[in-house]
Parts: sequence; C-alpha cells; structure tokens
Amino acid sequence: MLAIIGGSGLTQLSNLDVSRRQVARTPYGEPSGALTFGRICGREVIFLARHGYGHAIPPHMVNYRANIWALKEYGATHIVSVASVGGIRDDLNPGDIVIPHQIIDYTWGRKSTYFDGHGTAVVHVDFTEPYDASLRQRLIEASRRAGVEVKDGGVYGATQGPRLETAAEICRYDRDGVHLVGMTGMPEAVLARELSLPYAAINLVANHAAGRGESAQGIHFERLEETLQKAMGRVRTVIEHLVGCYACTD
Repeated sequence: MLAIIGGSGLTQLSNLDVSRRQVARTPYGEPSGALTFGRICGREVIFLARHGYGHAIPPHMVNYRANIWALKEYGATHIVSVASVGGIRDDLNPGDIVIPHQIIDYTWGRKSTYFDGHGTAVVHVDFTEPYDASLRQRLIEASRRAGVEVKDGGVYGATQGPRLETAAEICRYDRDGVHLVGMTGMPEAVLARELSLPYAAINLVANHAAGRGESAQGIHFERLEETLQKAMGRVRTVIEHLVGCYACTD
C-alpha cells in the first residue's frame, strides 16, 4: 500500500476518498497525527500530514521515527514524500516540480535512527542512493502519463529550520552541489531505508532560495502560498497517475 507524507501546502489530499482515520501508537511516541486511510482511483492509500493537520509542528520537532514506524506498522509498502523547497539551481523556478535523486544532510540533533539505545546492536545501512530507484522511475512515468512536466534529478539539501537560510548559506550549499533546500527530507529518508520501505520524493519549488532570483533581497512570503496552491493540483494529478501505475504493476 502506498503511503503519502504531505508537507507544507499539502496537509490533506482533496482527491482522497477517506474511509477511516487511525490514531497510532509507536515505541517512539506519537506520530504527527492520525493516519488517514482512503482510496484514490479505487486503490487504498495512507496519508499523513508531516506537520500535523493544523500545520503546527515545525520541521525540527517532527517525530520522524514515529511517523515512519506507524506507516510501516499499518501496512505501508512504499512512501512518497511531498515537500516544498527553495530552488538554488538556475533552472529551478517557483512552481517547478522536481524528483530529487540525492541528499546532503545539514540537520543536527534529530533522532535519526532506530538502531540506538542501551543494548541495541550497531547497524549500518547502505545509503549510497537515498531514494528508491524504482519508485523514482514510477513517479517520473506517472508524471509523463499525467502530462505534468517534472525535472528528473536534483540534490536536496536538508537544513535544520525552522528559519530560512541566509544568502551566504545558500552560496555555501551551491558550492556543495545542492540544488534544492528543504527542512524535512532527513532523517525521514534514512528511517524509511532502515525499515526497508522504498522511499521517493516529489519536491515543489515554492520560491527561489535566499539571495537568488526573486529572493535576492528577501523571501516574499505572500507569494509562497499562491505558488503552492497553484502547483499542488499538478502534484495531486501525478499522485493519481502513480496510484494507477501501481494498479498495473503490483
């Protein structure tokens, strides 16, 4: 069963025919909210709002371990993360949709593994390719089928938040090879890997990153919400076609 984690701009799925909501308990505390079960195009999916359904949980306070554990416990076999980002690369503009292929983690202090605690064996997982190749390809194919243009590939830089970045930090990330900046991609991706859940992301460029393009003198927050709302419909369409891909291949 496909699970969808929604971030800023996607606290609910309007194309989800809701059947039930499940309050989950995990060994790692409570997830961001109840798991919402429903159907898209007749196929059952799970939806979880990463920041809570009132968008009240900041990125550094999200209980990522509880979120991923709960999705696995209640039947998720694949996870697609939807998140808004700032664009660094020259060809990334507000409203663009990107399927990233790599991650650089700049976060700190987040509980980022299930393999810790007294008496727990040390486990190292391979994270060479942080996003599942097959699921990424399905997203790209779903976009093609939906007639929605997406950019294939991008390096996602996970920052701590909740503040946005300085222009100097963006220059540093650019030198590091980062193309997109967001605050929630880690440790979400590695926790999914530890639980053997294929994981991929759809990133929606909400704004130029600090010091770039329209954000050269600062971030225009009044434009952010408008950009997200206009583009999120295309993301929902891609998800519908992704669910259709699963109908053909599962």
